[in-house]
Amino acid sequence: MISGIPLTGRFKPNRFLHNSSVKVEMGAVGCSGFGESGGGGGFGLPAMLEVGVAVHSPTPLPCAWLPRRANALPKPNWRSNSSSSSSPSVYCSSNHHTCGCQVSTKKDRVFFLDVNSLCYRRSTPSLHSFAHWISLFFSQVSFRSPVIAVLDGEGGNDYRRELLPSYKAHRKKFSGQLSTSSTCSGAAGGNFHLVITDVLQKCNVPVLKIKGHEADDVIATLVEQALRRGFRVVIGSPDKDFKQLISEDVQIVIPMPEFGRWSFYTIKHYIAQYNCNPCSDLSLRCILGDEVDGVPGIQHVAPGFGRKTALKLLKKHGSLENLLKAAAIRTVGKHYVQDALAKHADYLRKNYEVLSLRRDVPVRLKEEWLSERNNRNDSITLSNFTNMLGEAKKIDTQSFILSSRT
Repeated sequence: MISGIPLTGRFKPNRFLHNSSVKVEMGAVGCSGFGESGGGGGFGLPAMLEVGVAVHSPTPLPCAWLPRRANALPKPNWRSNSSSSSSPSVYCSSNHHTCGCQVSTKKDRVFFLDVNSLCYRRSTPSLHSFAHWISLFFSQVSFRSPVIAVLDGEGGNDYRRELLPSYKAHRKKFSGQLSTSSTCSGAAGGNFHLVITDVLQKCNVPVLKIKGHEADDVIATLVEQALRRGFRVVIGSPDKDFKQLISEDVQIVIPMPEFGRWSFYTIKHYIAQYNCNPCSDLSLRCILGDEVDGVPGIQHVAPGFGRKTALKLLKKHGSLENLLKAAAIRTVGKHYVQDALAKHADYLRKNYEVLSLRRDVPVRLKEEWLSERNNRNDSITLSNFTNMLGEAKKIDTQSFILSSRT
């Protein structure tokens, strides 16, 4: 029996234990495949800090079962507890030899949150979008595990814009001052990043913002440092750029508006989707381009050169650079493929430089950021934040009605 569930019928031990839908000994099931719990704080606005402070966490509240959607991605294979213990742990507390459970050495887990990507509704900056997804993040995904939030630094896009002027050219920037419906009481004039930073810090999440660097590069740099320390990493973001970091110890958790939840994306999901190794992801995106980021693919100059052709070539040659070197000395495909690779090699290499995440940002992972997060302020902080946004929206709506009558 696992947490009071008899192992009969469709409840097969191996299915549960390798699916992480069930967390034995703690009895938690979450939409994400991980489960912990959260609690309550207040809302005000201190001065913007470049780096916040991580605080130790209290004991979590009991967990609850959440329904699994039919269309949800398969659950990953990690346990959800973020305890700092590094001793071997058993998935099943009783008779694991007879039920086929596995014993594994548990690694601690750290989350990196790509904040800017959560602050858009379609292509428009929105504090309501941030409030929605951060509330779900703390209730569905990460409860006590350490979370490090990262914002884009001023001028973070400049390096890539110099290489490719179309890079993120269509995306609206956060304005320094927000409209009434986007501000909160006492929000220091409504500065977007100040409001977001205040909420996250009240939830005991350190916030990083490195001038001259995008959040993606800061996260990529810190991910490498976390892996070297023996942590597993989860990146919270809808950004496809992070797929180039996926490995057995790096997952992505993606906000999915169509399901109203976050879903985990693992190396197994990647291989099932693309039928190639994630180490080829960057090369694949250089060939196909990234419409969201304004990076055109090779199909704009060679229409027949699509995903199927790119995947076939990368599975054989491994990387874009290997493919370009091979194409320079011998035939690697059909005439239009050979011609495109020969004529547009520099174009593809520029895409590679633009889309490649940097790992050389001057930032160091601090020990205090890796402590269990104190989640007791979550409920009150997020509730107050959401209520204030709602009140501000009502005021904005009333002001619009009055102005339209005059």
